[in-house]
Amino acid sequence: MSEEWVMLVYRVPREPSTPRIAIWRKLRKYGAYQLTDGVVLLPDSPRTREQLEWVAEDAVNAGGSGEVWAAAPTNPAEFERIRSELQAARGTEYAEIATEAQQAQQHADPAKQLGVLRRRFREITRRDHFPTESRETARQALRTLADRVVETEPARPS
Repeated sequence: MSEEWVMLVYRVPREPSTPRIAIWRKLRKYGAYQLTDGVVLLPDSPRTREQLEWVAEDAVNAGGSGEVWAAAPTNPAEFERIRSELQAARGTEYAEIATEAQQAQQHADPAKQLGVLRRRFREITRRDHFPTESRETARQALRTLADRVVETEPARPS
């Protein structure tokens, strides 16, 4: 993985709060790392660059400012620290999926729970820029739940 990042420097007026909240939600959805107030990072790729360019445009349209920059840490330890923090955050989310998948086996409607958990898993993987074993653990927990759902479904008449 490259140590290149794409950085968004933005400012949005406090009022009205709706655009600021919408921008915060988008950045969270993209898995951005907040370096400081108004400065976020994502690993550099065409997709992440485009995502931050959209957010910069949103900030400007809200009466603020937004600029997207290419960035790289001057100290490799910084890259490792940020990567570790992002991995830990996604790892926590994957662990929740795995736990809930195990609990869903006892749920009144495990098939519905499986659908909900699969959607959440896809959302997490879209912002998982540095996958670890925790992703595979969650995926396996979902497979196990899917297998149980199939086992417990009543046979359909032919």
